[in-house]
Amino acid sequence: MNKFIPSLRLRTLPLSVSGIIFGTFLSAEVDWYVFAWAVLTTLSLQILSNLSNELGDALKGTDTEQQGRAAYGMQAGMITVHEMKTMIVLFILLSIVFGGALVLTAFDTFLCVPAAVFLGLGALAIVGAMTYTLGKHNYGYKGLGDLGVFLFFGLLSTMGSYYLQTKTLTVEVVLAAVAIAMPNVGVLNLNNIRDIDNDLKHGKRTMAARLGKTGAKIYHALLLTVCIGLFVYLQKWWVLCALPVLVWHVWYIFRHEGHDLDLQMPVLMFTTLGIAILAVV
Repeated sequence: MNKFIPSLRLRTLPLSVSGIIFGTFLSAEVDWYVFAWAVLTTLSLQILSNLSNELGDALKGTDTEQQGRAAYGMQAGMITVHEMKTMIVLFILLSIVFGGALVLTAFDTFLCVPAAVFLGLGALAIVGAMTYTLGKHNYGYKGLGDLGVFLFFGLLSTMGSYYLQTKTLTVEVVLAAVAIAMPNVGVLNLNNIRDIDNDLKHGKRTMAARLGKTGAKIYHALLLTVCIGLFVYLQKWWVLCALPVLVWHVWYIFRHEGHDLDLQMPVLMFTTLGIAILAVV
C-alpha cells in the first residue's frame, strides 16, 4: 500500500476541502454528520482525480521524462496499469458510498427532487474527476481543466455544502463560491505553468500552454485578485490577512520558472484553506 501514497498526492487534500469548510460554516447552524460525509466524499473525489490523472498521463507518456520532480508510482515503475485501475475502481465505490450517505443524511430520502439533483451532480463529479486526462474525451488536454476545477471544486463544493446545510442559496453564497474557486483554479494553473514545456511536447494544451508562460502568470495574478476583490466586496475583511502572502506568492511566480514553482504549491494550497477559514470568522 505504501507505494500508492505518492500517487494519492496527499498535499492536495487540504485544498479540496476548502470549499466544503467555507460553504458549511457560512450557514448559521452546522449538521456535523452532513459535514463529515461531505468531507469524505470530497476527499474521495480528489484522490480519484489524482489517480485518474496519473493513469491518463502515464498512458499518454506525458509524465515519463519530467526532471526535478518526485516521481509518482507509475512514473517510478512501482505501480502497474492494472493496479492503478483497481485503485481507481475502489475510489469510485468510496465516492458513491460516501456521496450516497451524504445525500441520505441531508434529505432523509433519495426520493425527492433535491436529492436526485445532488445524486446527478455527484455522478458528474465522478466522471469529471476521471476524465481530466483519462480516456478519449479527456478535457485537461483541451485546456478545460480550469473550468472543471472552477465548477466542481469551487462552485459545487461551496454552494453544494451550503445548500445541504440550509436547503437554500443566496446571491452572497454564489459570489463567495466564485471567490473561493479562484485560488483553487490557481493551484491547477500553477501546476500547468510549471509543466508547460513538457505539456506542449506531449500535446497537452492546458490553459497555461495556450496563454504562454507570461500570459499564464498574468492570468494567475488575476485569479487571486478576483478572489480578494470579491471577498472585500462581501465585506469579509479578515481575508485581507492573507493578502501579503498572496502578493509575495505572485511576485515569486513572476521571477521563477519550472521546478522552482513547485515550492509555491503548498503555499497557495494552505493559503486557500486559510482564506476559507478567515472568510467565515
